Amino acid sequence: MQYVVEHQSSIDLSETRLTLRQLQNETLLLALPGLWAGGFILITSAGQFKDPLHGGLPATILLLLPIFVWALRGRNYLASAWTLVSGCLVVDLLVVVWGDLHSAIYLLALPVGLASLFVSVAGGTFIASVFSLLLLYEPVRLAPDPALRSIAMIGMWITVGLVWLTGRLFSTAMEWYRFSYERNRQLLDQARDSQVQLKQVLEDLTDANLQLTRLNSLAQSLRQAAEEARKVKERFVANVSHELRTPLNMIVGFSEMIMQSPDIYDSDIPPNLLADLDVILRNSQHLSKLIDDVLDLSQIEAEQIALTKERVSFRSIVEAAVTAVRPLFDSKGLWLKVEIPQGLPQIFCDPTRVRQVVLNLLSNAARFTEHGGVHLRVWQEGQIVIVSVADTGPGIAAEARDKIFQPFQQLDGSIRRRYGGSGLGLSISKSFIELHGGKIWLESEESTGTTFYFSLPIDPPTPTDGDSAHWLRSHLQYTERTHPSKAPVPIIRPRFLVLEEGHALQRLTTRYLNGAEIVPVASLQEAIQELSEVPALALLVNDTSVSEALQCLIDSTELPYGTPAIICSIPGIHEVADELGVRDYLVKPISRAALLGALDRLEPVGRTVLIIDDEPDSLRLFRRMLISSGCGYRILKASDGQQGMRILHEQQIDVILLDLVMPNMDGFHFLAEKDRDPTLRDIPVIVVSARHPGRQMVVGNALAVQKGEGISLSQLLACIQAISRILSTTGQAGGPALKQKLAD
Repeated sequence: MQYVVEHQSSIDLSETRLTLRQLQNETLLLALPGLWAGGFILITSAGQFKDPLHGGLPATILLLLPIFVWALRGRNYLASAWTLVSGCLVVDLLVVVWGDLHSAIYLLALPVGLASLFVSVAGGTFIASVFSLLLLYEPVRLAPDPALRSIAMIGMWITVGLVWLTGRLFSTAMEWYRFSYERNRQLLDQARDSQVQLKQVLEDLTDANLQLTRLNSLAQSLRQAAEEARKVKERFVANVSHELRTPLNMIVGFSEMIMQSPDIYDSDIPPNLLADLDVILRNSQHLSKLIDDVLDLSQIEAEQIALTKERVSFRSIVEAAVTAVRPLFDSKGLWLKVEIPQGLPQIFCDPTRVRQVVLNLLSNAARFTEHGGVHLRVWQEGQIVIVSVADTGPGIAAEARDKIFQPFQQLDGSIRRRYGGSGLGLSISKSFIELHGGKIWLESEESTGTTFYFSLPIDPPTPTDGDSAHWLRSHLQYTERTHPSKAPVPIIRPRFLVLEEGHALQRLTTRYLNGAEIVPVASLQEAIQELSEVPALALLVNDTSVSEALQCLIDSTELPYGTPAIICSIPGIHEVADELGVRDYLVKPISRAALLGALDRLEPVGRTVLIIDDEPDSLRLFRRMLISSGCGYRILKASDGQQGMRILHEQQIDVILLDLVMPNMDGFHFLAEKDRDPTLRDIPVIVVSARHPGRQMVVGNALAVQKGEGISLSQLLACIQAISRILSTTGQAGGPALKQKLAD
């Protein structure tokens, strides 16, 4: 509180000084006419001096002085004030000393007063002190008469005192004025508070009604923005899919071609080159799996990355990673020692992800090691498998260890320029290990080397069912077990039956329902038979028509009691091919066997094949695949739909291989243009595209649930609450009120 008062006082004092300075600036103009008047008086009385110049020069200074003061006033007030004071002093001293008019010494009080008034009292005091000393100093002799000197000094100091007293009274009056003003303003503010508060209450009521309208409008805008974002994401996924799969198609296709049909090349391929190509093919297939996961994550918006876990030999995972990375060690002249004990149990994990972690650690160790080598060691501690990768590289500084697992982080600028890399490998590895329930860490010493460790559980903990209160009965007596049970603890996995013609729903549930048992069935009767033998949580039906599948389930009353059926519609490749009006749909990367098999299923009359693709490498790859088949295909190539239409009108084509994403005329417009021409309509088309038709953001627009024995009121309300919370764009549906109604 004291600080606030002092701060307010300093503000008031500053405002007072500012007001005083403004008054001084305005009053300064009033002194200028007096200077001109004094100048004219000196001119008229110049004849009384011994030499008229003694009066004319001071008069000229007085006449010119107002001009200089006026010119400086607009730029610097203090400069103009000191010019006024200095000019008056010079004129007075010229009249006294040069004009020999000693009585003019009395006029020293005038510049002293002007300095006290227009500059400050301190400035006036300084001038009065200087001239008092000069008057008392005998050698200067400004005035020979001591009485004149005394009167002049008294006049100067009286002038300073009067100006100080006047300024003091003015400051006091200003303080009282400001205090009264602030007090009156506070009283006025207090008087207005009640009226303002009343007005605010009325405005709050109006705003409350207005906010309801705004919230409704905002909800509509958010729904529209979410829809636009979904469309943008769909386009992004489609473009990324095409950009990633097209070059990968080149790698997989040519590698597979060389491995399976090396005789189509003129010269013999050395065995060492074939071995290296086998490594390239295996790693490119591994990359294809990773791209599938990235696309699935973007399209299905999973909360965590999908893990396809199975019982695998950890030795096979490590050996596959070592085989893939060994050429890097051989090229740098480094040794790679692998130590894996015998009898290591199989672990339940995603082999692709764990292999990538081992591959990342070995690749990093090889890239950062110049001399020596890397030691990979695996051992078991209880129910945990631990892996260590130790190198003889430069080591990692202590300040860099905390950020080494962060994305896009490397040791420093020089290391980045020398060894390359994006800084994502360790971050991705950390995520994979933690998703398996393990952990990753490192130990390092500079100039000695670095050792990375990670641990994986052999058997991950079984998730517990939190809703088990319905098994408790108040009338049952609890008997404590006296000895531990020796029976093996079974692993209970959720079980689903999938009924569909293709494999779209089976693939999704296998990948993203972590730990669930997915059982595919071919018909409804087979599903009923399977459910009668082993119960399942639900029967999942994927059908092109949800309504027809629902009616079929309603007509069939043979589903076991308590087993619901969930019907959805996820389009597969064959459905999309029928919708486009094509015979087959192949997704890149396309193997040679898949392409030749699709052509064999068509059984074309002739052997002329038109390939339409904007990628020259794709045209070259497909041409090599067809030539290597030995079926005598005649191959024509086009880089876009327009060029393909010209070839169709000029040549007799038997089969068309068509890419969908192309410049100028894409595959969709080509199909529409071809269907409009009766002479070209019956030419079979096989789509060869990097865009997977079954991996779209929206997989269907309808969902149905059927339960043979019926759905109770509480189950219906619970389903409404759960489904609306998942599918609604406005937030969580239901709440405590609905839960209370269900309880009642």
